[in-house]
Amino acid sequence: MTITTCIFDAYGTLFDVSAAAREAAAEPGRDALAQKWLELANAWRLKQLQYTWLRAITDAHTDFWDVTRDGLDWALEATGLNGDPDLRERLLQLYWELSAYPEVPNMLAALKQRGLNTAILSNGSPDMLDGAVQSAGIGAFLDDVLSVEDVGIFKPARVVYDMVGARFGCTPEQVLFVSSNGWDAAGAAGYGFVTAWVNRAGEPMDRLPWKPGHVLNDLTTIPDIAGG
Repeated sequence: MTITTCIFDAYGTLFDVSAAAREAAAEPGRDALAQKWLELANAWRLKQLQYTWLRAITDAHTDFWDVTRDGLDWALEATGLNGDPDLRERLLQLYWELSAYPEVPNMLAALKQRGLNTAILSNGSPDMLDGAVQSAGIGAFLDDVLSVEDVGIFKPARVVYDMVGARFGCTPEQVLFVSSNGWDAAGAAGYGFVTAWVNRAGEPMDRLPWKPGHVLNDLTTIPDIAGG
């Protein structure tokens, strides 16, 4: 069946989640962070995701900004960088201004030129996503930005993926779903979407019942996959 709609996860897929720690580490006076920024960024992201899963299965939903702050607090303590409250506030500020990966604008523009629907489907809260989209300058290439806040549970709950068909009137087979999270791509594949896992870090495949249909190094070939 022909792909009509391309749906993207946001954080780690379109937006570089390591950018906040990396950019803060390059600022004057951040010597301690400069030594540990990658460790911090990885721990922050891991805890952020773990907290979404735990809250989903325990019916303790909160918005993504809460789990982002909680994940950062854990990561700062784990890396011994929790003695500087200014650093915490700076990192949180930068998270609202995450850089898009370099290929993102041209990739989205190519999809729109082909007449495809494009949207974000993210755990992020609407205000966080709006900030990221505006900062990256990609709003003109998106038909919508869908947040799990409309259904009150994080991915990979099936009700989150239901939002795509409800918004665009398409069947799962008409959707190309793209995520940098292997578990998200797998969950979307189980739902019935055509899926692409953007595996920038070269990680092993998750041991789950479903596998992504495509495994990519970046987003450059998404228009070809959507058109093929």
